[in-house]
Amino acid sequence: MRILRHGKLSEAERGAAIAIGNFDGVHQGHRAVIAAAGRVAAAAGSPHAVLTFEPHPRHLFHPEEPPFRLTPFRGKARLIAGLGVDLLLALRFDKRFAAQSAEAFARDLLVGALGAHHVVVGEDFVFGQGRRGTAAQLEALGQAQGFGVTIVGAVAAANGGRCSSTSIREHLRAGRPGEAAALLGRSWEIEGRVRRGEARGRLIGFPTANLALGDYLRPAAGVYAIRAALAEDGRTVWHDGVANLGLRPTFGGQDLRLEAHLFDFAGNLYGKHLRVALVEHLRPERKFPGIDALKTQIAADAEAARAILAPAP
Repeated sequence: MRILRHGKLSEAERGAAIAIGNFDGVHQGHRAVIAAAGRVAAAAGSPHAVLTFEPHPRHLFHPEEPPFRLTPFRGKARLIAGLGVDLLLALRFDKRFAAQSAEAFARDLLVGALGAHHVVVGEDFVFGQGRRGTAAQLEALGQAQGFGVTIVGAVAAANGGRCSSTSIREHLRAGRPGEAAALLGRSWEIEGRVRRGEARGRLIGFPTANLALGDYLRPAAGVYAIRAALAEDGRTVWHDGVANLGLRPTFGGQDLRLEAHLFDFAGNLYGKHLRVALVEHLRPERKFPGIDALKTQIAADAEAARAILAPAP
């Protein structure tokens, strides 16, 4: 998959079937939109493209809000590449871009810059100045300007609700990673470069890999059963583990971080890129009266996580 951060395509890349959206989370509803574009592309023999926006528009319109991203760009690009997409367009979303009319979005970007053959969006898609453009308006613009439009309906969740990024955020904030995973189609992950901490975990017998949360949504603090992915010899290898996400009140911590302990792993993780999937919330974070009490609880947490992560008999 080729990634472009502007709207200038080669002649061979023009005429694509393009799925458009923020796709934060790349959940099952998003994948339905991307798959619909893929079917159109296959039938027409055209490139299969995804058009998304960086940073997320909420960063521009509501910069005061706490972090909310489910998948910062690196993770989003990896997930989209796994769907067989040929081209990912990540256009810069700034005040100038946000100020263009719905008509200009279709005329100048979709037709002029991209030469879109067909566009696929979700039923709740909005675009253009003031978010005034709707999916129905895009369909009308496509008829007038010569490109096809498919509007994909909402994907139902197992509980009868709607699969949405908002619902996933609510589940994660409430400490329900399993429910979030049902909507995502996979466990939710936090990824980043392992940084040096205070090395307290190593001193008490549970060395940890420390990740800052950055722009990620803040899920419920506490201890989780996890799976962590490392690139080893050109392949991705998953390790079971347990992690604490929080402030570390026993040590008077001030910064929120994820501290992941990988079971039966002895390598050096500093500086490596790590993906941590939250599988199950074991308990809230709390302050312990001393190191011995903390060690006893961590050992119990590790056993609980091992039991949860063990393969089914």
